[in-house]
Amino acid sequence: QVQVAESGGGLVQAGASLRLSCAASGRALSRSAMAWFRQAPGKEREVVAAINWSGAATYYADSVQGRFTISRDNAKNTVYLQMNSLKPEDTAVYYCAVDEFTNGLSTSAALYDYWGQGTQVTVSS
Repeated sequence: QVQVAESGGGLVQAGASLRLSCAASGRALSRSAMAWFRQAPGKEREVVAAINWSGAATYYADSVQGRFTISRDNAKNTVYLQMNSLKPEDTAVYYCAVDEFTNGLSTSAALYDYWGQGTQVTVSS
């Protein structure tokens, strides 16, 4: 069984930065796609960024392109989301997900096998 745990959320002002971390344990996931999703109140869960197994390929939602950076450290089974120039519309619960059986990019939530509990990010104006 794989456990996924996010950390690094918080309350910040618009324009600030946060770095989210996601640690996966229980199995080596160096060949698995990973991603960050978010869900704001009253909205559907959406993909924010995704990364392939090696880190060589990444995907970003249009709304975060140029502001967020996803990266991973396979030796630590960890993926990161560096969030810069945060906006109030970035406020959401951010979830980390692991697609154990895909080593490419996965952007569909339905393909992900393991999810963390989420970490709240609140951006005030």
